[in-house]
Amino acid sequence: MQSRTHTCGELRIADVGKKVTIVGWMENLRLVSAQLGFVVVRDFYGTTQVVAETEEMVAAFRDINKESTIQVTGEVRERSSKNPKQATGDIEIVPEKVTVLGRCRYNELPFEINHSREADETARLRYRYLDLRNPEVKNNIILRCNVVAALRQSMTEHGFLEITTPILTASSPEGARDYLVPARKHPGKFYALPQAPQQFKQLLMTAGFDRYFQIAPCFRDEDARGDRSPGEFYQLDMEMAFAGQEDVFAILEDVLPPIFAKYGKYNRASGAPFMRIPYLEAMEKYGTDKPDLRIDLTVQDATALLADTGFGPFENNVIKAVVVSGFEGTRKFIDKTLADVEVQAGSKPYWFRIDENGDPVGGIAKFVAPVKDRVIEGLGLKSGDFVALGAGKLSAAQKTAGVLVKTLGAAVPGHMDKEQYAFCWIVDFPMYEIGEESGELEFCHNPFSMPSGGLETLLKAERGEIDPLSITADQYDLVCNGVELSSGAVRNHDPEIMIKAFEMVRLGEEDVKSKFPAMYNAFCYGAPPHAGIAPGVDRMVMLLAGEDSIREIIPFPMNKNAQDIMMGAPSEVTQKQLDELHIKVTEKEEEQ
Repeated sequence: MQSRTHTCGELRIADVGKKVTIVGWMENLRLVSAQLGFVVVRDFYGTTQVVAETEEMVAAFRDINKESTIQVTGEVRERSSKNPKQATGDIEIVPEKVTVLGRCRYNELPFEINHSREADETARLRYRYLDLRNPEVKNNIILRCNVVAALRQSMTEHGFLEITTPILTASSPEGARDYLVPARKHPGKFYALPQAPQQFKQLLMTAGFDRYFQIAPCFRDEDARGDRSPGEFYQLDMEMAFAGQEDVFAILEDVLPPIFAKYGKYNRASGAPFMRIPYLEAMEKYGTDKPDLRIDLTVQDATALLADTGFGPFENNVIKAVVVSGFEGTRKFIDKTLADVEVQAGSKPYWFRIDENGDPVGGIAKFVAPVKDRVIEGLGLKSGDFVALGAGKLSAAQKTAGVLVKTLGAAVPGHMDKEQYAFCWIVDFPMYEIGEESGELEFCHNPFSMPSGGLETLLKAERGEIDPLSITADQYDLVCNGVELSSGAVRNHDPEIMIKAFEMVRLGEEDVKSKFPAMYNAFCYGAPPHAGIAPGVDRMVMLLAGEDSIREIIPFPMNKNAQDIMMGAPSEVTQKQLDELHIKVTEKEEEQ
């Protein structure tokens, strides 16, 4: 603070008459004449107007390129033309002296700072340090800092200890590709960056720590998408000993709503308890295990109502319907909306409407007309209703219906209470599924979740008394506004149950010991029941900021191809470095 007396967001009418010094970036210079110019100086805290009223002072500012850092000393006076939209809009500074502290050596910038979000993304990422000067972009990073601080404070107040876990660890089959790090002292061997601190936090429970958390960096070599950054991300990782599902729920239902209400774009957030929705019910009612509860549309099964209409795509398929009341969309709107749904769902949706006479019209109405009475009764239709349909195998029909709910709910007025954060828990996930490629029984989600009913349930399945596909896991997802924030589970802490769970998918005790030696051995020394979860910090802040892309809330994000084009990563390294690591880079053979 030695170079300034006040920040650029600090001065007010009470400061009129004071001699002050401010520092910051010269955002703009508007020349009126050779003797009059208006300068905007911006720092982290805001902007202040400086008025040059002499030919000498105007010339001094004119010689400075925009975005140079400067120091201005002068007297504060009241503005004759106030700016109510600006915190410092009642005052201005008449400069006595201006000093260039860091000169911008370019006459042209890659983009206008205050309009950087309109620039090409590649340019924004290449010049991210300029992009971050934009107050809108900067405020997302400030929001992130405040949210992380609030999460830390709340978790500490709930009795959790923040414990950091290793970054260099062993490769582990956790569902995504590892980032591998060659071990110089151990030729041919590699560390892996952790996909999550999963095993370490469970080992902490076994070690006797009762409540653990950390803002954990996680590394996964997976492709980018709107709500997922390639390479690395952060999560609020937590675990509780001698705890079950409801204990985890109680903590997050107490921690998250106040933070969302305080820092979110919307000031309403679900209170405790959040709605609990079994997985199978979510798929049937919403067409997805990530329902957006701000939307009042739901899915109905129409297979029995429409299967025998003679419409080819309905034959021998599951049919799901989404009924939209108060629909006044044009044919152009219908065609565009359903085309968007087809792209997202990968399956063509169909439609018809009920006119004022109670007859089906438009779309596939001619196939519906012969059975209109049972369709109207079965779906509870009335005049003016719009019916969108998905058909195919169960999963395909559900997926199409889920996209219809989301798309139509957001597009048709009156069906989405947007300005809130609607949380829910998805519970009772299937423990097993039939693999698409193998055709055999495989783990559906987390293999270390406790099967509901424990060992007895697995033994019943082994004896053929129950279908293995009917076994559910004590696993849960936290969903907010249609975005999955986290997966969690009650852990399988019993070696006997663990071995039996793996035997169901043709893996034995030796497989478990070899893949997870530390955790298996630790559990053999008496592990407490424990449960946990890890909400994604990046996704959380993205929701709070109201952004559609996760890159908007990460200080230095990679692009969609997992490249840091500002720093030039990934990059080639020297032969000496490769030799030290006992690594040889080979050319990929061209395909013939």
